[in-house]
Amino acid sequence: MKKSLGAFTLIELLVVITVIAILVAIALPVFSSVQEKARITQDMSNLRQLGIATQTYLNDNDSVLFSSDQTTNPWPKSLHPKYLPAWKIFQSPFDKRTSLENDATAPVSYGLNLNVVGLSTDKIQKPTLFILLAPAQNNNAQVNFAGVSGATVTVLRAVSNPGGTATGGTQNKRTRINGLFADLHSESLTWTTFKADVAGPTDDPSRFRWDP
Repeated sequence: MKKSLGAFTLIELLVVITVIAILVAIALPVFSSVQEKARITQDMSNLRQLGIATQTYLNDNDSVLFSSDQTTNPWPKSLHPKYLPAWKIFQSPFDKRTSLENDATAPVSYGLNLNVVGLSTDKIQKPTLFILLAPAQNNNAQVNFAGVSGATVTVLRAVSNPGGTATGGTQNKRTRINGLFADLHSESLTWTTFKADVAGPTDDPSRFRWDP
């Protein structure tokens, strides 16, 4: 009887399955890393666009950083729609909520440092150090957001509002977070740097990150 030339033996099949499983195990971390880098890049791009819109807003408002009444005039509505036409830019790629173009319930992931509302930019001592906007998480163990377009969203050191105390950054296994500074440049910070105590020596940069 002739042996079939087209059939796999059980051992050959198991070898093929094992090889595929090894390739998948190698590829998954690489794919996850690429996805993470893409989100980090998009998050930074959103902050840069918010910075450009803020600069245009400042040009039209005597360099005063938003209304001091954030209850009735939240900062996102100061920028949208006049300076930023889409609510999507206010949503971090780390924010898994469904995107909406709605003036009341569109997701807003970035928070404003409330120490600066109603203040002229020339009053900020160290604009290259002062954090103006950053992702405003709630207190879940995972990266999670709760801000919406119809209410102001704030961030103050490790505390984000709404939501409570954030437990880590948004990226690199929660060790880093992006931020927009008062000179309107954006950069990545370690979570330790981001939440550092402001009550340091006068030459400590930490005290200028949250206190204008």
